[in-house]
Amino acid sequence: MTAHRVCVAPMMDRTDRHCRFFLRQISRGAFLYTEMIATAALLHGHPERHLAFSPEEHPVGAQLGGSDPDELARCARLVEAHGYDEVNLNLGCPSPRVARGAFGACLMAEPALVARCVRAMREAVAIPVTVKHRLGLGAVEDYGFVRDFVGTLAEAGCRTFFVHARNAILEGLSPKENREIPRLRYDDVYRLKRDFPHLEIVLNGGVASRAAVRAHLERVDGVMLGRAAYRDPWLLADAGRTRADVVHAMHAYAARMVRRGTALRHIARHMLGLYRGHPGARRWRQMLADPRRVSQNDPDLLLAALDAVESLSEEGIHERTPQPAGIGP
Repeated sequence: MTAHRVCVAPMMDRTDRHCRFFLRQISRGAFLYTEMIATAALLHGHPERHLAFSPEEHPVGAQLGGSDPDELARCARLVEAHGYDEVNLNLGCPSPRVARGAFGACLMAEPALVARCVRAMREAVAIPVTVKHRLGLGAVEDYGFVRDFVGTLAEAGCRTFFVHARNAILEGLSPKENREIPRLRYDDVYRLKRDFPHLEIVLNGGVASRAAVRAHLERVDGVMLGRAAYRDPWLLADAGRTRADVVHAMHAYAARMVRRGTALRHIARHMLGLYRGHPGARRWRQMLADPRRVSQNDPDLLLAALDAVESLSEEGIHERTPQPAGIGP
């Protein structure tokens, strides 16, 4: 069993602290991540705004985007000082080069630079430094490319690799299309594990069911879910947990955060998929997405929505019967 057996991917505009707290109520052990944080945002902005989190979120890692070894080292120190369990380097985002250098998948074309970045971060902090990357760049599907890339970073001291099982197409496809069009090559991720048995290899990309998670775990050390877990967070659910339990925990959390000045909509928006595929799901979404209701900033809206769902079905009773084992650690 590894630390990253089941993870939720960093997702822009999704995996903020409220989303992570919500997911933690569903799964005790899934490893969670921040949205990608650009080094400039930490070095020239307000680190607390990007790095603040609740202790209940552990285990949780912060993902950085950048390409300057010194800047990444400085940001890794900030991540560690804020209490995160890990710092992750984004090498998978299919973004174009920017004025001050590069970040994301395009860095895979510069393995020597990435190795310097990894070394600098590892020398700066005691927490693990991990990377998230693609299988390759462009249309060429060359296993040797990713094998050599992983080997280079392993020599720099990286021990955990989150592998999105697609190439990144840097020209002609949007980030959304890059999550869907390049074909999935799970066999190449499995092959990395065979070639590097001493490394922790975590598979990412296209995983959308508990059955798929279990199948991949027969071949690799862990699985990272992305938008599937955001749309249907109950994929992560621990055995014995109920949706009502989660709603009550989130009600208490929302009450605390609203008292501190957080708008309820920033919390409720992450909870829309809680009842996906179950009786009452539509009513749940309608109530939590209703601008008039949410603008009142009353956490009791969560309890009212729960009551509405349970009045439409007997799901609240059925969920208290024993459940199959979850997919978490």
